[in-house]
Amino acid sequence: MADLAQLASPGSDEDRLLRQIDLARLPRHVAVIMDGNGRWARKRRLPRIAGHRAGIASVRELVETCARLDVSVLTVYAFSKENWKRPKAEVDFLMDLLRDYMRKELDELCENNIRVQVVGRLYELPAVVQDVLQRAVTATAANTGLVFNLALSYGGRAEIVDACKELIREGVLPEDLDEEAFARRLYTAGQPDPDLVIRTGGEMRVSNFLLWQIAYAEFVMTDALWPDFRKRDFFQALLEFQRRERRFGGPSPREAAEGSPTLVQG
Repeated sequence: MADLAQLASPGSDEDRLLRQIDLARLPRHVAVIMDGNGRWARKRRLPRIAGHRAGIASVRELVETCARLDVSVLTVYAFSKENWKRPKAEVDFLMDLLRDYMRKELDELCENNIRVQVVGRLYELPAVVQDVLQRAVTATAANTGLVFNLALSYGGRAEIVDACKELIREGVLPEDLDEEAFARRLYTAGQPDPDLVIRTGGEMRVSNFLLWQIAYAEFVMTDALWPDFRKRDFFQALLEFQRRERRFGGPSPREAAEGSPTLVQG
């Protein structure tokens, strides 16, 4: 059952939004493209790394909120394969920030029954970061609450290539390959596909994120830059999600109840 007591102060904007959310119709899997750290810093005439540092508070609040709402899976796009092209000083800072975040947050993640997983090519990260992340994955492996996926050195196309390589290594025959078999070789194997994808920063693209998994996801784009993204923004995204009619290629419930129109034969 969702733990709402500490999610919003009575009478606040967050409380007003929370009361409008149908807790029985929450997305099982929320995926977030965290965009806008650099622009946030630039607006304040600060170095880009200040935006990355400020964004940690948004991650912390979103993880806590999803856990209290009983969302099953949260995936955050923390570091893409393309991000390796950034200046070395910025990449080094991001790796240090990731290492420090996980060290500081691990006890609280365990206390809140949150399970940490890494999706992406973990082996491409610096050894010290791999070690910290593997410790977190191991320490939280028995937790049964929110699954918190960190997408690191991640690319949707690379994930599909890695799944194909796995199928080849296993000698899977073409006649034995279907969508379910393929999905079992993805980094997110065993998890539900995202129902809701949120992108901050006002951009309108998927940026090579979970390309297979988001086939039927609903997208909510917000102008909020990632360091400014807070519970009220998340609640607004959930309300927008719940206003959508999810058809998965079929008729809406209303159309199904009314019956399909009769085709006129020529």
